[in-house]
Amino acid sequence: MKLLCVCGLGQGTSLILRMNVETACRDLGIQADVDHMDVSSASGVAADYILTSNELAQSLQGHAARIVVIDNYFDLNEIKTKLNDALR
Repeated sequence: MKLLCVCGLGQGTSLILRMNVETACRDLGIQADVDHMDVSSASGVAADYILTSNELAQSLQGHAARIVVIDNYFDLNEIKTKLNDALR
């Protein structure tokens, strides 16, 4: 499974989200290839799920991946819950 963590510039917040998504996946026993990038690049990359903010999710509508909106990139419980919900 391919997960993309997306922010506006693809450096700071998407990297933080990526590290927390990798932790959440490990804790949940989910095997996934997790990457981070900017919103423009993400629109052309194949993925199963894209994790991003509500504002950027609107820019990615029409992408084949399922969009998962994360409100707090530092909240591991939110990330775990939303990943579990998305995978159902």
